Amino acid sequence: MSEEEVKYKIYVNSRDLVTPGDILAEGNVEALNYPYVIKEGNYVVSTVVGLVDIQNNNKVGVIPLEGFYYPKEGDMVIGIVEEIGVTHWEVNIRAPYKGVLTASDFLGRPFNPAQEDLSKYLNVGDVIIAKIESFDRTRDPLLTVKGKDLGKVTEGTIIEVDPSRVPRIIGKKKSMLNVLTSETGCNVVVAQNGRVLIKCPSEELEAILILAIKKIEREAHTSGLTERIREFILEQKILRGVIKSDKVL
Repeated sequence: MSEEEVKYKIYVNSRDLVTPGDILAEGNVEALNYPYVIKEGNYVVSTVVGLVDIQNNNKVGVIPLEGFYYPKEGDMVIGIVEEIGVTHWEVNIRAPYKGVLTASDFLGRPFNPAQEDLSKYLNVGDVIIAKIESFDRTRDPLLTVKGKDLGKVTEGTIIEVDPSRVPRIIGKKKSMLNVLTSETGCNVVVAQNGRVLIKCPSEELEAILILAIKKIEREAHTSGLTERIREFILEQKILRGVIKSDKVL
């Protein structure tokens, strides 16, 4: 490799705030996490408002602070059934594309539309947890419910957040998610498409958890957020009478 091929220049630092159209780097630099970062000629350009992420010195991406969900194979999503076809369901996954769940995948066996009614198994408005099995932009994302903890949701509350905030709600090595679950006693499932399924021991704890998640969504760009969320939950538990002097009522 010649000296000319390895030349590059990065104009930003990690955690810098950038906006659409900002030039991040030029030359032999790898653009991470398309479509939030793209290559335009010799330049790497941001397409969103977000924080710069630099890896291995010559890989540049942007963690979006606002945006939409773009399906990727392997993503876990929480979807809502919108339409029933002859042999499949069309599912809202908060993306520009409808998710498609086939009857044979959901039932785990061949399906005969002449003898069975799909609405018997999933109806419009039903919620599912699924994974993106395949997606190549030439057809709508194909969903699967084969796997542990996937399938129809029968209980819990769904809240929606900006999909770009999902990594912050989960945290590094699930640090933020662990705080949310351990401090509230709630079960929390965070999907990549910005839907969160929560099941809590009480209405008070559910309300506290929702407030905490919305606080993370608002303050995702700030540092020290994990500990602030821990303190916030404790304050809310005392304020709402869930605990008193470290004793559970």
